[in-house]
Amino acid sequence: MENFIVSARKYRPATFDTVVGQSHITTTLKNAIVNNHLAQAFLFCGPRGVGKTTCARILAKTINCTNLTKEGEACDQCESCVAFKRNASMNISELDAASNNSVDDIRNLIEQVRIPPQMGIRKVYIIDEVHMLTTSAFNAFLKTLEEPPSYAIFILATTEKHKILPTILSRCQIFDFNRIRIADIANHLDKIAINENISAEAEALRLIAQKADGGLRDALSMFDLMVTFSGKELTYKKVVDNLHVLDYEYYFNVTDAFLQENLSQALLIFDEILKKGFDGHNFLIGLCEHLRNLLVCKDAITIQLLEVSENVQRRYQEQAQKASAGFIMSALNIANQAELSYKNSKQQRLLVEITLMKLANLQRAIDLPNVLEELKKKTNVTTTIPNNTPVGTTKTSENNGTTPENGLKATPKINQQTIVQQQVAQNTKIVEKKDTVSHQNNNNVSQEIDVAALQHHWTQFVEATFKDKKPLVYNALSNNLFKIQGNTIEVPITNLSSLENMLKEPKEQIIVFLRKAMNNNYIQLQFAKAISTDEQPTKRYFTPTDKFKKLVEKYPLLNELRQNLGLDLDI
Repeated sequence: MENFIVSARKYRPATFDTVVGQSHITTTLKNAIVNNHLAQAFLFCGPRGVGKTTCARILAKTINCTNLTKEGEACDQCESCVAFKRNASMNISELDAASNNSVDDIRNLIEQVRIPPQMGIRKVYIIDEVHMLTTSAFNAFLKTLEEPPSYAIFILATTEKHKILPTILSRCQIFDFNRIRIADIANHLDKIAINENISAEAEALRLIAQKADGGLRDALSMFDLMVTFSGKELTYKKVVDNLHVLDYEYYFNVTDAFLQENLSQALLIFDEILKKGFDGHNFLIGLCEHLRNLLVCKDAITIQLLEVSENVQRRYQEQAQKASAGFIMSALNIANQAELSYKNSKQQRLLVEITLMKLANLQRAIDLPNVLEELKKKTNVTTTIPNNTPVGTTKTSENNGTTPENGLKATPKINQQTIVQQQVAQNTKIVEKKDTVSHQNNNNVSQEIDVAALQHHWTQFVEATFKDKKPLVYNALSNNLFKIQGNTIEVPITNLSSLENMLKEPKEQIIVFLRKAMNNNYIQLQFAKAISTDEQPTKRYFTPTDKFKKLVEKYPLLNELRQNLGLDLDI
């Protein structure tokens, strides 16, 4: 039975051209070899699984190749290349600094460096995980690293560059390896799948690449695991089930529930997610990423930032068209705050459910045209109340234009609240008309705030949004005594210290509403502590005599001067 070789070893790159996602480094190294501009020491740094050690081995093999190609690649056929394949090259030495990190290990290495190569022209020393060397070992290595023999080249590799001494860094050419892009990993996996006669869905390979987080070795390990699990048929559903990944579908469905203000559906989706073994933190992280992707799709220029398949990208675009940018931004802010608070919460499920409740009611709060339309419907009545009409009676005109002899028609008694609503409706039309005229030529620039329009919009929004749902917020904001400085509106709030956290979200809603309702994008809102009459400082009035006594306390010679001049205190 043939031994199984994992894909990370079987398909390990053997030339610079086969290295995935690091073209900026491989091109530089090939040019250095072709032009004979090789440094005495290289430092390869970057995340795990991105090709640092692989590139170090390819560089070592290529330096000793006796039959280089025009592109600067090793021939894989000369004696040196064949010896490298067999792991029998005497000119290439590898040292694992994780287990050989003492001063004695570095001294042994230095002794080996003194021996010139028996075959070929270069001796290459690869030191992996070099950050694990002790400070003493680094210091022992300094002189040799700075001035090695002409035939010696050192290649250091590390995942933690910040742990290496600056004196070592200054003696090396530093190459920073990037995380490999999802598309590059997916393409590489596709080539391997074709070579292994495995039928793999593109979305399944992309999900593996996404889960690998930029590391090709991790992606290859997951690919082998998925093939072992599902055989020669690698499907998206099998990958989702085995890798324990939340499907895109959950986030599309829960976002649709938010847009439809369907809280019950959102809670049921979250409950299904929990039953499948996922925790709330993973859900919140995925929700933030989903909302970010929706925001990216609002502009055609930024769609290229999405690292998803074309089908999923199309779905993001469709859902992004249903949601306004204001909704997505507010939802992203709420979800992000919940994600930050999740670990410190003692009722984590409740925290996520409260977040879902906020998001399910967010559309109504920021949908300004609908809010205004709803306000008009609430206050829209056909009855008009003249100023001299007594409470409890009303006067109206006939719909067909004909009136009784006195021009009035008696109607049933209505309560005082109805009359107030009718008067609000009448005033609404007047203020809206004035506000429209004053802003129709305004192109969202800084301008003087109309106090009458501000009071009208403020009262209408606060009553419609907070009166029934948040009575404490409504009571705090119902007193519309504003202090206006430019475009900043200062509102005095009683017991501000106890209500400050509760007013954060309403504050954002009011700012969004006022900016659009008053056509002024520069409006700012500040809450200030209301000063009660007991807290106001009492003023004390001084008589001329009192003032003189105060001056004498500060300047005693002043009294002497008064006496010498014979002046009187009765001023």
